[in-house]
Amino acid sequence: MSSELKLLRNIGVIAHIDAGKTTVTEKMLYYSNFVHKVGMVDNGTTVTDSDPEERERGITIKAACVTFNWNQCVFNLVDTPGHVDFTAEVERSLRVLDGGIVVFSAREGVEAQSETVWRQANKYHVPRIAFINKMDREGADFYRTVQEIQKRLGAHPIIVSIPVGSGPPHIPEAFRGTIDLISMKQLTFDKETKGQTFSVSEIEEGMKKEAEMYRDKLLDDLSMFSDDLTELLLSDEEISEEMLRGVLREATISDMAVPILCGSALDGIGVQPVMDAVCYYLPSPLDVPAVQGQDPTRPDDPELSRSADPDEPFCGLVFKIEANNHGDLNYLRVYSGTLKANSRVLNPRENKKENVPQLWRIQADHREQIQTVSAGDICGIVGLRYTVTGDTLCDVKYPILLETITFPETVVSMAIEPESADEHKKLKSVLEMMKRQDPTFRAIVNEETGQTLICGMGELHLEIIKHRLLREHKVKVRVHNPRVSYRESVQNSTEVRGICQKTLNGTRHYAEIALRIEPLDEDNQAVEIVYDCNDEAFKSDYKNIVLESLREESQGGGQLGYPLISVRMTVLGGAFNDLETTEPALRMAVSDAYRKALETGGIVLLEPIMRLEISSPDEYVGDLVSDLHQRRGIVTQTQSRGKLTVIESETPLSNLFGYSSAMLSLTKGRASSSMEPLKYRPAPPEILKSFML
Repeated sequence: MSSELKLLRNIGVIAHIDAGKTTVTEKMLYYSNFVHKVGMVDNGTTVTDSDPEERERGITIKAACVTFNWNQCVFNLVDTPGHVDFTAEVERSLRVLDGGIVVFSAREGVEAQSETVWRQANKYHVPRIAFINKMDREGADFYRTVQEIQKRLGAHPIIVSIPVGSGPPHIPEAFRGTIDLISMKQLTFDKETKGQTFSVSEIEEGMKKEAEMYRDKLLDDLSMFSDDLTELLLSDEEISEEMLRGVLREATISDMAVPILCGSALDGIGVQPVMDAVCYYLPSPLDVPAVQGQDPTRPDDPELSRSADPDEPFCGLVFKIEANNHGDLNYLRVYSGTLKANSRVLNPRENKKENVPQLWRIQADHREQIQTVSAGDICGIVGLRYTVTGDTLCDVKYPILLETITFPETVVSMAIEPESADEHKKLKSVLEMMKRQDPTFRAIVNEETGQTLICGMGELHLEIIKHRLLREHKVKVRVHNPRVSYRESVQNSTEVRGICQKTLNGTRHYAEIALRIEPLDEDNQAVEIVYDCNDEAFKSDYKNIVLESLREESQGGGQLGYPLISVRMTVLGGAFNDLETTEPALRMAVSDAYRKALETGGIVLLEPIMRLEISSPDEYVGDLVSDLHQRRGIVTQTQSRGKLTVIESETPLSNLFGYSSAMLSLTKGRASSSMEPLKYRPAPPEILKSFML
């Protein structure tokens, strides 16, 4: 079994939108004989983009899992979205994967979402290789992109293949193949077979000098990780390919190096070397540290661990749910032990047992039923009742609770109203299903008006949700324009005293709570609740009720009803009477203190700021910058990237609705943009004033 685990690769393909992730995935499936015809993104015929919205728009919206064989290895591959609105799909995929292929466009280089997915991979310590794609495009620059990977991402790139030429076929120096610096051979890919066959030959004369220079750099870089390799270099002895690959593998798995390859997935150039690199350099489940967790019955005990061993107690994490009316499909990464169909497991978060009636091998939008799954593998479960995304499933006799998955907060919302009472019931059911499937989707219903506020990660996210409601689920609703999800904080530090002195049903209730509220220096922090009181009269029972009540009050938002952030609330003490201090009295005193603290602390309305990156021909830069200033945008950087200029700015989300259309109008359709949530900062006084009226 350990030999099988050694050949297993759980990997994800991640990148900025339009870098070519899905095309790379499709070519992998074709070359591994998983499919017998290459699907095209533009035609909506790819395996992993099976959703109608994905095929219509030509983008990936949902992470899709496919299992296939390459040489002796088994790949569990996840193709992830590149659009920032669906970054949660990347987040939950990287949480459970062992390695990643990061795809970059050789023309655009490192883009905004490239940095985002790189940070996500760093967060989960996911080793990765980089594939510089689109070498056949005009303006492609392999070496500039490598420099950007080093400079902007803080990585240590190690080039293992270099391009032979660059640019489209009609120019003399067109991209036509790659050189493998490990074997020092040139690879030429056959266009008639769409790159499925390729020839290995000696390096052409015009490329020998460049290849030798980068081979020397490769050896020099790898010598940093191996004393044995350094000794061989100093003694001028021959170095085997196996040794070079072994040293690079160790450096990659320890997250100290990133192997760099290049090619053109659309033309079928350089994809097989990427698949080989996955086998050579990315880890198997045996190469990653044992997963850590807590005993849910003893949270103060030392951490428990589970290694990738089929004989250990079963443990796994549900990282994705596909919801439908016939039963949710739960995606499970198995970390230890063996799970069988028709067995029972424990959900430690709910402290409930779950039946596992069916196990499935997931192949994009198809499934193959299986009877058992072991440590290190990924499968689907149908039939769970209590489990949500991020939940642990484990052996009933050996409970363990793994760290869950955290997701970013929503930044935009939109109001929808059902057209009738029947539609109201239908809408409620559909929204519940959508929330199970998408952890970044929120739906808040106003029972009095029947209006529902749906919240998401961006305009595209909400637009797709709206289309699914109308087209897929046939719910008749009226849709209103998107609006910004603001946050609140406080201006000043203040200390207040909340008091409850009431007689209810003949019983007197009394309590006083002293509370300090203050703004936090760091932006975008969650509310911090602190207990700082040594008064013996403040009993532990009182303390628990006060802290719980304060958490509940803070979850209700600030004075304007928006969520609070970057605030610390400290319980300083209180006054009590053993006969009259009751739980209702404590809660009313906390509520009074909370209200007074917000009033005396002063409101700060915070608006979401987006990091906006625009790539445009030089002649339109002035118009774009002028337009950004009108939108209260701050240009932080401009840089040349080939024949294009890249403008980076920090711009309020409230002024970016419909920006894509305005930008295309200004540049006659020749510019492109991407944005991601960056931070919250105080809104202008006039916006706050409009809320206070």
